[in-house]
Amino acid sequence: MAPIWLKQTPTGIALNLHCQPGAKLTRVVGLHDGCLKISLQAPAQDNKANEMLLAWLSQQLRVPQKQIQLLSGQSSRVKRVEIWGSITPEQIIEALSP
Repeated sequence: MAPIWLKQTPTGIALNLHCQPGAKLTRVVGLHDGCLKISLQAPAQDNKANEMLLAWLSQQLRVPQKQIQLLSGQSSRVKRVEIWGSITPEQIIEALSP
């Protein structure tokens, strides 16, 4: 069964993320309110945290960054990201397990 923070969509796979900017390390921390919690090294200003999140996800999931889109939460800690391409939910779960 897929975790609560991951949802298959008609176009790809959506992730519900809770992001904590200004952390020492960028990493998966665990779960928070039905979201996967990720701490980000970047500060929450000038879109730096969002850019770092997308770059980090691209690296962790081994998908090109153009296949990852921030759907909502540009200026919020709670973000919704969609990933499309040939990646499976299982690969995402494995790559992002806390």
